[in-house]
Amino acid sequence: WLRTLEKKLETMAAGEGNANFHVFLTADPSPHIPVGILQRCMKMTNEPPSGLKANLLRAVSNFSDDTWEGSSKLVEYKAILFGLCFFHAVVVERRKFGPQGWNRAYPFNLGDLTACAAVLNNYLESTGKIPWDDLRYIFGEIMYGGHITDDWDRKLAMTYLRAYMRPELIDGTEFFPGFPSPPCLSVDKYLEFIEEKLPKENPVAYLMNANSEIGFMTDQADQMFKIILELEPRSASASGGMSMQDKVKTILDTILERVPEPFNLEEAMERMDDEDRNPYVNVFLQECQRMNILLAEVHSSLDELDLGLKGDLTISDRMEALMNALFDDRVPSTWGAVAWPSLRPLSSWVRDLLQRVRQLEEWLVDMQLPKAVWISGLFNPQAFLTAVMQTVARRQEWPLDQMVIVTEVSKRTLADIDAVSRDGAFIYGLNVEGSRFDAKGELERPGPKALNVPCPVILVKAVTRDMLETKDIYFCPVYKTQQRGPTYVFTATLRTKVPPATWILAGTALIMDVGQQDSTSCIKRSTVWALLITSHGTPSCTSPLCLQLTLVPSSFPAPAHKAGGCPQNEIHHGRRHKDSCSQDTKHP
Repeated sequence: WLRTLEKKLETMAAGEGNANFHVFLTADPSPHIPVGILQRCMKMTNEPPSGLKANLLRAVSNFSDDTWEGSSKLVEYKAILFGLCFFHAVVVERRKFGPQGWNRAYPFNLGDLTACAAVLNNYLESTGKIPWDDLRYIFGEIMYGGHITDDWDRKLAMTYLRAYMRPELIDGTEFFPGFPSPPCLSVDKYLEFIEEKLPKENPVAYLMNANSEIGFMTDQADQMFKIILELEPRSASASGGMSMQDKVKTILDTILERVPEPFNLEEAMERMDDEDRNPYVNVFLQECQRMNILLAEVHSSLDELDLGLKGDLTISDRMEALMNALFDDRVPSTWGAVAWPSLRPLSSWVRDLLQRVRQLEEWLVDMQLPKAVWISGLFNPQAFLTAVMQTVARRQEWPLDQMVIVTEVSKRTLADIDAVSRDGAFIYGLNVEGSRFDAKGELERPGPKALNVPCPVILVKAVTRDMLETKDIYFCPVYKTQQRGPTYVFTATLRTKVPPATWILAGTALIMDVGQQDSTSCIKRSTVWALLITSHGTPSCTSPLCLQLTLVPSSFPAPAHKAGGCPQNEIHHGRRHKDSCSQDTKHP
């Protein structure tokens, strides 16, 4: 109907409408509002302020003096209402931490807070004893929970409410270290209390660890540099740099040279008897089939683009999109559609692809379960976990629908694994975000600047539900990427010394693939850098998979690249290239 409205407004603007007629529209941010409407209207936005203090001041100011004084149980009412205001400020501002804050973004607003205040007043006036459980349920599951669609986010909201909405709130407690709950005051005094008592904002205010802020600020920097990369010139520079087509051709040839052809599964099937088709074999065969689809798509699309660059074919929209993706170091959408979820840049994604291919090649040699499985390298890790349950269920004669996965963090390294586990399967390749493991394999608070800590080898087992331990166990979500949300895989059982609520509030999770920061690692670890695209024009590097954003210290001269490769010790995107870039190692 917006298109129809746009045409009606055009008719009115032509003089057929009343001069005193006005249209008022209210909407959430949307890319679907026609430009014609936006150009004709005066636009006003009403967004929550930035920062915990600003959100808390806004929440408290949302209620008039009559609301604050409108209960016969003022002490209890004001204490709980202020706690609600603080809860509202925390859940709104926690979004800045991205997926570690909330798996998905939710439109929490002052309407939710106002409705909760009305429910609170009604309950206090109609009951003698404060029904804490009822209030927490209504606030977390109905009012604010009505926005929440992810089960782990719902658990987070309820954990916050259990921390804030408790009897100690009436007599006085701390919302977080350094910020106590205020006594019974007027609205103006509450605002003064916030201005004077609320400490400088830090992740501890959200009951998260200090490293969360590093991740938040790093993501902001990454986003800025991605925008800069998109603004890079796509034609040859005045200094004689390579054109876009030349760079794409170099990257294309390198990928075609490094990426192997699809597997010959017919030969593998001939070497296999029906008795060998156990659940693990089925999983790896499915992985090989999906890998073949991806490899075929990579080769066919690159071969087609190669013909287009040579002039044998007309460049189509699909080929142009592929060319732009190669130039920008992005994974093409046609590849991503048949690949695994990944946030990596193209150069890192290709290396990850080759490692995944290598794991499948090793399995095809004898088609036996590896001693330890790189679970992060599977298209469908859920299928492998199901295979573990199926194998145990057949051996123990347990009902499959009553079985669950449990995990044990071992003290052994990958080199210490000398045989397949009889109780399940060893897996590796996971990283813990928001925590780390001690020497006993239990969760503990992470060290400074430890954003993603590699996990030790983990033993995955299957047990029946009645055998599942819950004491001192944190049920930790496992995701494929740091995007979390839709990439959920399974729930790991991790031992903890502290209450599990600590890790829920910290956003602790296991992540399979944290390689998305690879292309900008040098940006984060350096202090003074200059962009060659602004000072020296577009670099003409012909190195394999060399990113188009070339960074060097500002005191360095412009690199003098040669067609044969990069000069020795040349720094590219945090890596040193040697011998015409045949090998690359991490730059210290």
